[in-house]
Amino acid sequence: MTGFGKAEGTVGNKKFTVELRSLNSKQLDLNMRIPSAYREKELELRSWLSEHIQRGKADLLVYYESLEAEKRMAINKPLMLAYYADLKSFADDAQISGGDYINALMRIPDVLKPESTELDEEEWAALFSMIKDAYHKFDTYRKLEGEKLSADFHLRIKTILENRLALNEPITARNQRVREKLRANLEELIPIDKIDPNRFEQELIYYLERLDISEEYQRLETNCAHFSEELSEESQGKKLGFIAQEIGREVNTIGSKANDADMQRLVVVMKDELEKIKEQINNVL
Repeated sequence: MTGFGKAEGTVGNKKFTVELRSLNSKQLDLNMRIPSAYREKELELRSWLSEHIQRGKADLLVYYESLEAEKRMAINKPLMLAYYADLKSFADDAQISGGDYINALMRIPDVLKPESTELDEEEWAALFSMIKDAYHKFDTYRKLEGEKLSADFHLRIKTILENRLALNEPITARNQRVREKLRANLEELIPIDKIDPNRFEQELIYYLERLDISEEYQRLETNCAHFSEELSEESQGKKLGFIAQEIGREVNTIGSKANDADMQRLVVVMKDELEKIKEQINNVL
């Protein structure tokens, strides 16, 4: 489920910005970009976020700008001396005279490094509070989206049930049409006075039973009601998916037994609504 939360604050001489965002994903895929000074807290932070976010492709971004001049860079003297010895030896062997060794050495990675500082626990506590604030905004965003999604689900389930009820009229018309067609076909082969009415009714009932959708009709209503009930529960994404599959099974069976253009049109509408529901179910936690 998509979400976004942002928090800002100043701690000491640093202005922090925290952003938490997510896109839909079946599993939790959490990526974090935090300043290196807080790396030792990464596992703790990841555990907390995993417990609260639960699912989605989520990104946590933490960055800051210093409100004062940055601390000076420290020279890694042992490393610089070792590189200098190697460069000097190479120059002597190659009979190269002169050379700006200092400028070359300063360009080598890790020769210049910021002065190391220990983690300030008070600073971390303030930053963690900002991260929690960003999460609460992020969670509120997702809840609002969830409410809109729930309203959309209810509307589509209502449409499916309305089309289910609309099947009654074409079912009656279809059955009457089948009766008339069978009698007309039979009368072409057998004189009317030779037709046994009781036997005809028995055969007609047998034929109509093959087209009967009363069980699917009832189960469709039950499954739709079950779907609506589960919308009020938490962490029901998978269960809603299973119920949607059952709804689809009943709708497909009704379509296969329809044998009527008006019924098929209603079935197509129900299938379309159900497909839109299935597309959005992946966004439900």
